[in-house]
Amino acid sequence: MALAREQKLNKTVFNKNPEKIPIRNGYGEGLVEAGEKHPEVVALCADLKDSTKSTAFAKKFPERFFELGVAEQNMAGVAAGLGVSGKIPFIASYATFSPGRNWEQIRTNISYNNANVKIAGHHAGISVGPDGATHQAIEDIATMRVMANMRVIVPCDVHEARKATLSATDVWGPVYIRYTREETPVITSPDTPFYPGQAEVFWDSKDPKCAIIACGSLVYNALVAAKELESEGIETLVLNNHTIKPMDNTRVLDVVKRCGAVVTVEEHQIEGGMGSAIAELLANQLPTPQEFIGIQGVFGESGKPEELIDKYGMAVKDIKLAVKRVIKRKNGK
Repeated sequence: MALAREQKLNKTVFNKNPEKIPIRNGYGEGLVEAGEKHPEVVALCADLKDSTKSTAFAKKFPERFFELGVAEQNMAGVAAGLGVSGKIPFIASYATFSPGRNWEQIRTNISYNNANVKIAGHHAGISVGPDGATHQAIEDIATMRVMANMRVIVPCDVHEARKATLSATDVWGPVYIRYTREETPVITSPDTPFYPGQAEVFWDSKDPKCAIIACGSLVYNALVAAKELESEGIETLVLNNHTIKPMDNTRVLDVVKRCGAVVTVEEHQIEGGMGSAIAELLANQLPTPQEFIGIQGVFGESGKPEELIDKYGMAVKDIKLAVKRVIKRKNGK
């Protein structure tokens, strides 16, 4: 098996019933840990402290928790003031509302001033499920990565989400972290290395013909696709590209050069997302055949998360087909 053992991944990844925990739980755990480590950490929420897992912080540090109500624009403004005054504020809401509704306030008050604010966008992606298109943030990576001074992190599971939340306190300036709602497979372990800006190889065959570069909960689908492809005689490499900005350009170029073909996988519009960031890099430095797995320029709908992932072309079978297509293109067929 080509699983990258040095990454200390979760042993249940390839079980028929892998361990599943909501990625958003990692925000709640990491926020409390950050509060214990840094007395400057404060938390703000827009009337969604239970859904965003901010409750534990509010109970432990009530004097450092601020409920702003249904007022995301105001929350961003308050956080900007705190962020230039020595505090480390985290703001939490659904990603369609923050950074969706308050994008201008984040741009002008937070990013323009390089305020030390951490933005937690919850319930991101189409897998929010029954909440439907109005609550499915599938444009947020694009809108946030284009913003000057902004860092963008998309953790792949609950453990990585905890580490991303905690690590955000160690860098000055605005950080956007994207969290999904539903239970998703636990890919990593508490000991798996995580460093913002450093992509990690999670699967590595001896002679990979395609690099599968993924972020967020779909890293799991990428790993399953890689395992099934190997059984079919097609060797691949899976890169967990959790930091979209600043991206680990060196690691991305290394794995793409080694493989000669790439498939990007994300639960986001293909326009402007992680795949676009890869394409921009490759167009400039290493033109390479690329296929994109993601939302294909449409809005979502209500449904079960797994049904929506399948309908919108982000299932394991879709990744496998994309790998086979791009290898054919690489070979001139």
